[in-house]
Amino acid sequence: MNETRGRTPMHDSGDRQASLDLVALSADVANIWVTGLRYLLAHPSVVGGGVGGLGEGGTMEGSLGTKMRSEWLASEFARVDEDGHGIVSEDVAVTTIIKLCPGIKEAKVRLRFKEIQRSKEKLTSHVTREEFQEAYCELCTRPDVYFLMVQLVKDRECLDPQDLRLFLETEQGLSLATTEGCLELLRRYEPSAQGKERGLLGLDGFARYLQSPECQLLDPEHEGVCQDMNLPLSHYYISTSYRSYLLDDQVHGRADLGGLIKALQSGCRCLELGVTDGPEGEPLLGVDYGLDIPCHHHEHYHHHAPVTMRSALEVVNKYAFLTSRYPLLVYLCQRCSPAQQRTMAQHMKRVLGSRLYTPESLPVSLGGRATTLPSPEQLKGRVLIVGKKLPPDNEGSDGEVSEEEEEIGGGGPLAGRRMTIPGEEDLGVVLVVPPPSQPRKLRLHKELSDLVAIARTDSRHFYAQRAFHKQHSPPSNPRSPCTLLVNETPYWTLCSLGEGEAGRLTTESPEDLVMFTKRTLTRVRPSSVRLDSSNPNPQGYWKGGVQLVALNQQTPGAMLDLHKGRFSQNGGCGYVLRPAVMRDEVSYFSAHTHGCVPGVPPQTLRIKVISAHNLPKPQGSGAKGEVIDPYVVLELHGVPADCAEQRTRTALQNHDDPLFDETFEFQVNMPELALLRFVVLDDDYIGDDFIGQFSVAFECLQSGYRNVPLLDLTGEPLPHARLFLHVAITNRRGGGKAHRRGLSVRRVSRRGREYVTLRNTGIKAVDDIFKLASAPLKDVMDLREEAQGTIASFKEQCGLPTVAKLKQCIQSLATRLQSPEGTMGATMVLKEGYPCLEALISVTEPTRKLLSAYDTMIVAQKQLIENADGVQERIVQVQREGMEFHEDLSRLGEKEGMKGRKLSKAVESFTWNVTVLKGQSDLLRGAKMDSLDALRQVALACEASGFTSASSNSSSSAFSTAELHYTAHAIDRRRSSTHSNGRI
Repeated sequence: MNETRGRTPMHDSGDRQASLDLVALSADVANIWVTGLRYLLAHPSVVGGGVGGLGEGGTMEGSLGTKMRSEWLASEFARVDEDGHGIVSEDVAVTTIIKLCPGIKEAKVRLRFKEIQRSKEKLTSHVTREEFQEAYCELCTRPDVYFLMVQLVKDRECLDPQDLRLFLETEQGLSLATTEGCLELLRRYEPSAQGKERGLLGLDGFARYLQSPECQLLDPEHEGVCQDMNLPLSHYYISTSYRSYLLDDQVHGRADLGGLIKALQSGCRCLELGVTDGPEGEPLLGVDYGLDIPCHHHEHYHHHAPVTMRSALEVVNKYAFLTSRYPLLVYLCQRCSPAQQRTMAQHMKRVLGSRLYTPESLPVSLGGRATTLPSPEQLKGRVLIVGKKLPPDNEGSDGEVSEEEEEIGGGGPLAGRRMTIPGEEDLGVVLVVPPPSQPRKLRLHKELSDLVAIARTDSRHFYAQRAFHKQHSPPSNPRSPCTLLVNETPYWTLCSLGEGEAGRLTTESPEDLVMFTKRTLTRVRPSSVRLDSSNPNPQGYWKGGVQLVALNQQTPGAMLDLHKGRFSQNGGCGYVLRPAVMRDEVSYFSAHTHGCVPGVPPQTLRIKVISAHNLPKPQGSGAKGEVIDPYVVLELHGVPADCAEQRTRTALQNHDDPLFDETFEFQVNMPELALLRFVVLDDDYIGDDFIGQFSVAFECLQSGYRNVPLLDLTGEPLPHARLFLHVAITNRRGGGKAHRRGLSVRRVSRRGREYVTLRNTGIKAVDDIFKLASAPLKDVMDLREEAQGTIASFKEQCGLPTVAKLKQCIQSLATRLQSPEGTMGATMVLKEGYPCLEALISVTEPTRKLLSAYDTMIVAQKQLIENADGVQERIVQVQREGMEFHEDLSRLGEKEGMKGRKLSKAVESFTWNVTVLKGQSDLLRGAKMDSLDALRQVALACEASGFTSASSNSSSSAFSTAELHYTAHAIDRRRSSTHSNGRI
């Protein structure tokens, strides 16, 4: 049996001592028992009087928090009691409760008043003050919040500023919380006048705070643009729509401007426009059918009022930058005659005017190396046309370009292969990719070509670059010649891939695809077999580095939910920075291995689904009556090693406020790519009905107690419907500091540790440099292992599970050191700035061991904090010296007699080593900040538990201030997506 699940309460009555051994189903349950026992010890009246000691709504009759609540409810009742007789009508009472508790259903409140009337055999429907308070306490007291408050305070059932500050520090991750800030927060959410005057936060105020926007799961830092927008366009994921101007399906759909408006309002930054020849020389917006589509489809289309290209451009000009000021890419698919192309070009100039971005000169000269794309910041407020472009040496008014097929059967290297329809693999339907047909030729007018800022290419561009880098000839055949290699391309390019072909590349050549996307914009379009405008899973292409995954924005569902979750990461501006391993010139990344980024252990995401509130009935489920049977599904989307799905039990007939209290754990190898989706369903034997959902990027998660606002199927908010969670994440503040993944819970001797090692490249000069990193890499593991291992040992000595908070450990220690008179048998003193405990009385052997474990923990944190910078500098120095060989790596390998596969392996090992060094440096930096956080938690908990004497109070304040300044300084040096969210 795991010792974290066992507890032995002991009762001492004079000369007789009794004990009871209890075994819980989990460490969480054991922790709840311990909290409950502590509460009973603090409230002897409950033990003596049983339930009689409990007042209405499950609160203590005599506690300060109960009195505050009673006086507040009495004052609210008096406001609506116009006659002052202590009686109001049922309608008034119902309206008042709904106002005080937003989201509660009117029928639920009326039903409770009817029950009260029946129980008292009343002949009137009027409501007294006592009945009003009884109904409110029963309907509006959240048991999950009440239990949490019980854990945070001893006997007052309300939080003072010190309690609130400790909660914000240890649970909510607000490292910069101050007493003044806590008082301000308290006055903002506490409803009672007495609580505001005395600086106390009662049960209702605490519940209001926990369901406020400040406690939402999505970090408010990400509600605005929070990422570096000065990098090349190819370094960002870009929100992309696919034929959003079409209603219904992709064949018979008619063009409509409403779809364009909706896509732009949602933050889309790449908009596709399909244009065909129209009557009277005016190009029309519509499906790019091609010559192989039967003419009756055209007839169907023309039954509807046509939409001109000019009107579409006017819509683009009006709505392009209302949601986001960052550049808009217009992806042009046109099959127009040269004359109508010229008309189109003139419309673009007139309508878009100065917003239209046309490079003044070619980015590079012919045959030169392609320059990097401008940044989103540089292109703010500009519209870039993506389309076919004439070669620079074309001198006529028009020229001929090849137009690839926008469908699954593009031929090329996939010709003859058997492929399943994307998203329909379970049906067993197989397509055979046809051999490449003769490329369609298109006459392109020079005036339109000159407006194209980014040239559109097909998959041959990718295969040509891959062949060039591998020193092989590019793939070509007589019918589809590839005339330019990527290093010869004289303009910026965007490579468009079909869904099926892109899926094979992400599976079979993920490293090549990621390398390709470091410099080249790449777009994936849905398969042409998706006639119903359904969407592929964008996550499968984001992991391969694809910047633009085109989705049908008009089709709601799980895929669009993930898309919205991804782009909410940077203020919904339509641009999200890709992971560093996809941007760095030298980096190693493989989406299909468990160690996606070498040298960096996976993070642990621990989520407790506590409860749900104000859940609506599923649409169209009227036959089931008012009762729903909800459950919650948690989906983790990311690289294959991270993908997982778990669910809660079904809360049978629990109406709209079910309690779950279930904990789930996920391993996250690639946090920058991970997305978390919550889905609430109604369990039904016919089919589970959808209730609500919410999708969020892993990087946007806040630790601690958080509420999740649920959205409907179309992404609109469900009024007052929320989930209530507790979140703990490795290497992130808050959440009570769950133990770190990749580090053992028990301390492991140095001999038994598995240290991170670097690979041998086979190039002596390079290997000699990397050997210098062996010692500092061992130091990183030792410092981190010791710091985390000693914390785990301290918790074990306290008799608490590894998921317990340090505050609970200090409270446990305080109970053992408290004398019968109530004085504390130890004091906290600062030694060289670190909080140490000194015993003032003789202690028992178990308590002495506990104090020893505390001292060992403090020493380990001190060692890490004081040595981290030096070790990190040594690692960075090796990385810097190693990078000096990067440009000459191939030449050095050839000098050592390497070629072909052996040389490629040496380059891969070099890239692996550089990535490992960077990852270990970042881990050590994060570990130092974690140790500073741990010491801060300990100091605050010691102060709250009475370990500080009057003489040491000033020292404690000095520690807090100095440590706060140091932590804030360290935060600034962390990566841009750091989670320093202290904004009280």
